[in-house]
Amino acid sequence: MSQQLAEVETLFLHEARSDYTVVANRDGKRVLRGRLELKETSAGPRPGKFRVIRDGEDHPRQPDEFVDLARAAGRIRISEQTSPENRARLKEMLDGYQLEATAVRTCRRCASDGRYGPITSEDAIEHNDELICRDCARRELERELSYKGEFTGAAEERLEELLYESGDLDRIVSLLQGGLDPDLTKYDEVSANVDDVSPVRTEDLDLHPDLSSHLQGRFEELLPVQSLSVRNGLLDGDDQLVVSATATGKTLVGELTGIDRALKGDGKLLFLVPLVALANQKHEDFEDRYGDLLDVSIRVGSSRVNDDGNRFDPGADVIVGTYEGIDHALRTGKDLGDVGTVVIDEVHTLKEGERGHRLDGLISRLKYYSENRMETHSGYDGTQFVYLSATVGNPEWLAEKLRATLIEYEERPVPIERHVTFADSREKAQIADKLVKREFDTKSSKGYRGQTIIFTNSRRRCHEISRKLRYDSAPYHAGLDYGRRKKVERMFGNQDLSAVVTTAALAAGVDFPASQVIFDSLAMGIEWLSVQEFSQMLGRAGRPDYHDRGRVYLLVEPDGVYHGSMDRTEDEVAFTLLKGEMEDVATHYDETAAAEETLANVVVAGKKAKRLNDRMIGEVPTKHALGKLLEWNFIDGFEPTPLGRGVTRHFLAPDEAFFILDSVRKGTDPYDIVADLELRDDEE
Repeated sequence: MSQQLAEVETLFLHEARSDYTVVANRDGKRVLRGRLELKETSAGPRPGKFRVIRDGEDHPRQPDEFVDLARAAGRIRISEQTSPENRARLKEMLDGYQLEATAVRTCRRCASDGRYGPITSEDAIEHNDELICRDCARRELERELSYKGEFTGAAEERLEELLYESGDLDRIVSLLQGGLDPDLTKYDEVSANVDDVSPVRTEDLDLHPDLSSHLQGRFEELLPVQSLSVRNGLLDGDDQLVVSATATGKTLVGELTGIDRALKGDGKLLFLVPLVALANQKHEDFEDRYGDLLDVSIRVGSSRVNDDGNRFDPGADVIVGTYEGIDHALRTGKDLGDVGTVVIDEVHTLKEGERGHRLDGLISRLKYYSENRMETHSGYDGTQFVYLSATVGNPEWLAEKLRATLIEYEERPVPIERHVTFADSREKAQIADKLVKREFDTKSSKGYRGQTIIFTNSRRRCHEISRKLRYDSAPYHAGLDYGRRKKVERMFGNQDLSAVVTTAALAAGVDFPASQVIFDSLAMGIEWLSVQEFSQMLGRAGRPDYHDRGRVYLLVEPDGVYHGSMDRTEDEVAFTLLKGEMEDVATHYDETAAAEETLANVVVAGKKAKRLNDRMIGEVPTKHALGKLLEWNFIDGFEPTPLGRGVTRHFLAPDEAFFILDSVRKGTDPYDIVADLELRDDEE
C-alpha cells in the first residue's frame, strides 16, 4: 500500500449495491481498486470494512488504510450518480477526517467496471438514454463494428470523428444499420464556384451565317469556358486542350469550330468519343441540331472481327465516331477526305490500360493523315485538334505533349454534397431505394424532380438493383440494344424514371441530367475506380439548369472486395477516393502495346512509322517493337505482311493473334474461336 499511497492522484468514490466502489488513479491510470463499507458510530459514519480487489479477488485491509489512502490523494471525487443520501454520508465521513470531496458527473459504465470516468456536457456521449464517457462509447462502437465486418483505420477514424462530433452513439449505430441521417452521412461539400469570366455574345462571333443564326436562336451568350476558348484562338484554328468540370459546356467548344469550318468548306468535323453509347447520343444530337445544314454520319467499331460499315458515310460533313471506329478506317486505308476539325472527347482515356495506347496511336495517325493530305491535296490547310476532358491531374504537361493551348476552367456550377454510409451488399439496394425515393419526391427551384444515377460494377447487378427500387427505374448498360437504351434516355429526360442503374464502364457515357449519384460499388468490373474515374462519375450529380445542388452517396461495404486479386477493401478505397488527388494522364507502353501501335503506324505510314511513334504521348521503344514485329512475321521491312494487316485491322494483341493462328491450325470452329476470345477479354 505504501507505493500505492505515493502514487494516488485522484480518489474516486461511487455508490454500488451495498457498499462503495473505490478507485485510485495516477496519470489517468488506475493504480488501485477496492470496496468500502461504512458503519455508524457515535461520531458519525466511519470506514467499517475496506477490501482491495486484485486479480479478481478481495483482499481485506484495515479500515484505517482507507483513511491513509484518502489523506494521500491529491483530490477526492464522488460520483453524482451516487444517491443524495449516500453522497451526504460519504461527505460526513470524510469531514470527520478534515478531508474535502467534490461531486462530479461520471460514466456509470466506468464506475461499474471500477474505473474513474469523469464526463462533462462537452465530451459526454449519449447512449440508451444515459451519458457515458468517450472511452466507453468507443468500446461500444468497436463492438458494433465487429458485427459489420473488418473496418480499416480510415473508416474507424471517420466513425469515431462522427461519434465525438454528434455526441450520440445511438445515431452512429443507426448509421451502421443503414440509417440516412444526412448530418452524419455527409462527408463534405464541394462548393459551387463561378470564375469571373466576361461572356462572349454569340452575335459577336465571326461564324458562318447559318451557324450564327442557329446559335443565337439557342442562347445570347457563351458560357465561361466557351468564352475563354474563343478568346484564346479557338476560331483561329489553334489546337486546344479544354479541361473543365462536367456540365460546363465543353462540347460546344468543339462544335463551334468544327461546324463553322465544315460550313465554310474548310474540312469536315470528326467528333470522337470512347463509347458506342456516347457516339449514338452525340450522333443523334448533331443530327437534330445540324442535320438541315450538314450531312451527319456515324462510325463505331461494332465488332473487331466484322466490319459492316454501319451507317458510315466517309464523305459526310460531320462524322461522329468511337476511337476504334475511326482508327479502323485509318488502319484499313479509307479516304476520310479533308478533315478540318478533330474533337477528342474524354481525352483522359489516354491513361487507361488497353484503350489508352490506342487513343495515343490514333491521335498520331490522325495528325499524319492530315499532314499527308496537305502534301497531296492543294487548298487543304490541315486539321485543328480540340481535346476535351473534365478531369486531368497534369493539364500543363498534357497540353505541351499534345502541342495544344491549355484552356482550364475550374467552375462547379452547383454545389455537391458528398455522403458516406456503410452497408453490406444485401443492404445496399434497400438504402439506394430510400435515397432514390427521397430524391424523386423533392423538386428543385427550377421545377425538376430529383433523379438518380446508380453506378454499380456489373450488368447483372444493374438489373438486380433496378428490380428492388419502388419507383420506376431502368437498368442501362452496353448489353442492351440501341432501341432499349434510347428509350431509357428518353424516359429519363422526360422525368418518367426516378433512376437509372448503370455500370461504371458507362460513366463517361450518356448525359443523364441527374441530381443524385449513388455508388453501389467503387469498382469497375474487378478493378477499383481511380480518383479520376470517381471524380468524373460524381461530377454527374447536379446540373445548373435543373438543380440547386447535387448529392453523391457512397454505399461502402466494410472489408468488401469484388475479386480475390483486389489488395484493398472498399472502405479503404472510399476514403482514398474522397481524399485523393487527381492522377496524371500519361500513356505507358509494355511490349504488347508498343508492338500493336508500331504495327498500326507501319500499316498507315510505312517507313514514317518511327516519326509517328516519336510524337506519341507515351515513350514507345520503337527499335524493340520493330524487332518483335519482324520476329513474329507481322512486317517485312517497313511493309506489313498479310498477317500483320489482319492483326492490325482487327485490333488484335500479339498473344490474341497467336491464339487464333494456333486454333485455326487445330481446326477449331471459328465461332468457338470468337467465343474463346470474348471469354479471355472478360477474364482480363
